[in-house]
Amino acid sequence: CVPQVVERCVAAAGYSVGEFAALVFAGALGFAEALYAVKVRAEAMQKASEAVPSGMLSVMGRPEANYRFACLEARKHCESLGIENPVCTVSNYLFPDSRVIAGHLQALEYLQQNARKYYFTRTKMLPVSGAFHTRLMEPAVEPLAEVLKSIEIQKPLLCVYSNVDGKKYMHSKHIRKLLVKQVVSPVLWEQTMHSVYERKQGTEFPYTYEVGPGNQLGAILRKCNLKAWKQYRHVDALEDEEAEET
Repeated sequence: CVPQVVERCVAAAGYSVGEFAALVFAGALGFAEALYAVKVRAEAMQKASEAVPSGMLSVMGRPEANYRFACLEARKHCESLGIENPVCTVSNYLFPDSRVIAGHLQALEYLQQNARKYYFTRTKMLPVSGAFHTRLMEPAVEPLAEVLKSIEIQKPLLCVYSNVDGKKYMHSKHIRKLLVKQVVSPVLWEQTMHSVYERKQGTEFPYTYEVGPGNQLGAILRKCNLKAWKQYRHVDALEDEEAEET
């Protein structure tokens, strides 16, 4: 069944760094070149993280939660502490009532302490070293842009959706531009799910496969689109390799 699935696949998307895997799958990037670009990206983002005490906060909110207003007040709090140009913004749109907010640690601590005021039902610091997908990652832009200039990029053989705007990549220049922009832009995953599964009333939903460790994207799909999730399968590549070895 797996070769047929690959042959019939019509669209792909990857969450954050997973976008490189989606583009490799779609024939836009070579595997080795993509791996090298991911290495450069990771090292540059780590270096940017070390420059400012920052992080990411997973937030569940009630329907009346206003994430932008909460971030604005958190930035004002940072300014009162003497922090210039503080960063606190939504960095990942996961599903309705769930966001990741990233920025200066003092801003995230403020949001945790004032969670009830902003109608947040749960907040949890993520085990990451920096505020990914915010302007605090600007030092990582140039190194990634340089490496992508040196790599051959083709037009994808099937639709690949970008994290930056939730729309399909059009051509190689478009891919270069948005992969760089993605480092400092929020991941619009909820919006991407709406783009991928938008169809006329009564049209059947396609089979969806999540490839890799964990099934977090499946859990998000269930919250975004229950009908699409009913056709979802998880494929753990590591489990398949282990089965072959034994």
